[in-house]
Amino acid sequence: MKRILFYIVLFISITTYSQDDNSGIVLGKVLSAATDLKLENVHIVNLSQVIGTITDDKGNFSIPAKVNDTLYFSYIGYKPLQIRVSNDWIKFGEVKVKMTELGIALEEVVVADVQLTGYLEIDAKRIPIYNNYRYSISGLNSGYEGGSKQPSAVNKVLGAIFNPADFLYNIFSKRSKELKKLRKMKKDDEIRNLLENKFDRATLMALLQVERMDIDEILRNCNYSVDFIKFANDLQILDAISECYEEYKVLERR
Repeated sequence: MKRILFYIVLFISITTYSQDDNSGIVLGKVLSAATDLKLENVHIVNLSQVIGTITDDKGNFSIPAKVNDTLYFSYIGYKPLQIRVSNDWIKFGEVKVKMTELGIALEEVVVADVQLTGYLEIDAKRIPIYNNYRYSISGLNSGYEGGSKQPSAVNKVLGAIFNPADFLYNIFSKRSKELKKLRKMKKDDEIRNLLENKFDRATLMALLQVERMDIDEILRNCNYSVDFIKFANDLQILDAISECYEEYKVLERR
């Protein structure tokens, strides 16, 4: 009798665990909200598990997820969308996700005249170039970007190296939970492909749960130049933050 009761309790426990787990693959189709056209190559990122995928030519997608995971949808020309995975979604299968197109009106376009002559040697000197310099010091695994080549750039680099603990602690200690995802982001090909073509920081903000000004602050305190912060794509920004965070962890252990 005791043995029978034991197996009954064990069966109930396993069943309850399975129901609570509620994890698996969620399916869906992404459409344009205005036209109901299927959207191909929409990037979907599970922000909770840091996993990415894209829609096929019919707008279909599948991605590992569990209840309460947040999925982030990103597509050029459309407003980014975040959706929480519900129990019904996992239980009943595919859902339709509709994305809203962004209304972008260009009122005026200004083209700068660089007065090209047609001679390569002359024109190459007239085209503006952003000169950024990354400094490397023997004994250190990473470099520091001082921005434009000027006397103060070297002082910035040396200051960051010899007294780095204060600013790194203030920046990263409050965001350690989100920044621990950095390694997973860098390993996921779909996320890397998405970030490589983006410059608006929106996906990074969603992944790291930080504001745009926080991203800029991290990069400034890690001694990246103004030009790099303005013009780097989101993948380069991710790699820069990751590199700085790894340095912070080494210093923190010491």
